[in-house]
Amino acid sequence: MTVDTSSTGDAGVGAGAEHLAVAAAVAAGESVLSRRFGSAITLVAPEDLAGSGPAKVVRARVVSSSFALPRTLVIKHYPDQPSSGADPFAQEAVSYQLFTALAPDERMCPELLAHDGRDRVLVLEDLGRTPTLEDKLYARDSRAAERALLSWARSLGRLHASTAGREADFNALLRRLGGPAKDDGRGDDELCARVPVVIQERLGIPAPDEVLTQVAEALEQSRSAGFRAFSPVELSPDNNLVTGESVRFLDFEYGCVRSALVDAAHLRLPFASWPDALALPAGMSEAMIAAWRAEVVGVWPAFGDDDVLATHLTTSELLRVWVITGEELGSLDLSRHAAPVSREAALVTWWRDLAKHAGYVRMTAVSEFASRVAAALAARLGPHADLAFYPAFR
Repeated sequence: MTVDTSSTGDAGVGAGAEHLAVAAAVAAGESVLSRRFGSAITLVAPEDLAGSGPAKVVRARVVSSSFALPRTLVIKHYPDQPSSGADPFAQEAVSYQLFTALAPDERMCPELLAHDGRDRVLVLEDLGRTPTLEDKLYARDSRAAERALLSWARSLGRLHASTAGREADFNALLRRLGGPAKDDGRGDDELCARVPVVIQERLGIPAPDEVLTQVAEALEQSRSAGFRAFSPVELSPDNNLVTGESVRFLDFEYGCVRSALVDAAHLRLPFASWPDALALPAGMSEAMIAAWRAEVVGVWPAFGDDDVLATHLTTSELLRVWVITGEELGSLDLSRHAAPVSREAALVTWWRDLAKHAGYVRMTAVSEFASRVAAALAARLGPHADLAFYPAFR
């Protein structure tokens, strides 16, 4: 294909670089497809999908092929080798391989059609111009948003159920691509140890020993051998497509096998790792948990017991709130002039909810401590302490 590299000033240089990156992605896609099918395959009309990660993401049309390929494909090209640590290309390639080996009705993502470790490229099924879960949450249709959230929770449960017991397969595939295994949250130890200091310094509240003990137990639960399944890790609504059949997951650059309860905590703290997370209406989180539970209880019968599930979820919720607080509290502006839509208000909501849920399962020390933290944060924020709802629920 022809690439226009002419430039006018810095903006032209940037545009030229983008054209070159798109052309490189298309060339890598054609190369891996030709090797995969043993015949030249030509791709045209590339469309830059502007992914936010390290990959160049392009949609292209198949103009000539003697094989039953879809009319359009999505190419993800990782031109740069990772400087250190886990390789996002390897993580994503292995994640898609894991799902492509499953039956179509168990595949909660696009199908992987071809990949190559030398060219660092993936060619994926194109699910089309489908709205994301983020689109649904920011539209003005509350019923459509509710349906999408419940579909997301069911898809998360099916993703967990279909990959439970597949950790050895995932690790074997990862070794073939030369990718180091994830550390399964080992970096959380140091972060969790800093949280009591940050809370003491910012809010003047000491963490009781019993709370610290339960945080340590939550860390151990997150690494235990039970309830392990594949996780996309980045559970953000912009990484999910709402199709006619179900919600499909995208972007597995951090994909790994870990405790499904780490993901399930996001049913209590919806999309907490996403910077733009807002509030959901009363009862929505509980409905999402029920939808997820219905998919996983056949694999993990223990979750059929209400008390067992509630205790596990609250323990995982404690760890998520603790980790996010450690990551963010030290740098947050806790003035009364903070913006109404803010991470500060989100922390208030999550600590309040943790206090409520911990009380239900008789984690008394955690409940009391969470109530104190939430109250202290709310006092600093004043009228801005209430987290706004997503536009679909306003």
